[in-house]
Amino acid sequence: MAITTRELIQWKQQKRQIVALTAWDCAIAQLLDAAGVDLILVGDSMAVVLGYETTLPVTLEEMLHHAKAVRRGVKRALIVVDLPFLSYQESIPQAIHSAGRVLKETGAQAVKLEGGYPAMVRTITRLVEAGIPVMGHVGLTPQSVHQIGLRQQGKTEAARQQILQQAIALEKAGVFSIVLEHIPSDLACQITEKLSIPTIGIGAGPYCDGQVLVTSDVLGLSEKQPPFAKVYTDLRSEIIKAVQNYSLEVRERRFPQSSD
Repeated sequence: MAITTRELIQWKQQKRQIVALTAWDCAIAQLLDAAGVDLILVGDSMAVVLGYETTLPVTLEEMLHHAKAVRRGVKRALIVVDLPFLSYQESIPQAIHSAGRVLKETGAQAVKLEGGYPAMVRTITRLVEAGIPVMGHVGLTPQSVHQIGLRQQGKTEAARQQILQQAIALEKAGVFSIVLEHIPSDLACQITEKLSIPTIGIGAGPYCDGQVLVTSDVLGLSEKQPPFAKVYTDLRSEIIKAVQNYSLEVRERRFPQSSD
């Protein structure tokens, strides 16, 4: 049976950790699902595989295209899709339209929006009222890269209180979980203890209700990993080695072998 947003909330109460990773295609999604990942995020971090320097150029059409591919590879995991930059910030009707397209056209179960400022809280409230499950995201919000950079957030007392209050406001707005990105671990712990919905950390320490990483970082496919990522295998080197071996055999006429 597919995992639901309600189950994630129950898991928090049971103190069961949530495992989340990103996927952008059917093949990787199948592998993550088979490995038992609980939540698959079709993140706008796909910018890295599309060759963009930031997440800002990613379009809604690109998110829909990749989310459909991921959906075709998943049987069990909950699928959450990022709404990309400027597909939800202009107005509440725009946000409802974009989020509605994600659910209708891809088969994903939820969307994720960045930010916890008052206008975003109002937007999320309306989305939830419209029957659209929403995951929140506070702390480092990559779509605001030109405003806040990619550095750790919540270092000052004022910034800590702002992030805490944003998380509380998002829970009241109806989100089923919140991503806490690149904030001090003690702040993440405080937020996690304060909320009745699960927190999913990325660079936020060990005290969240679950963890998410970008799959290409985990597999060692990225040229550069963020400081909070962990590389579990070096597929980049393995792929280069395999292709070099293939190239050598082709050039030396050792592949393919004669079928005579």
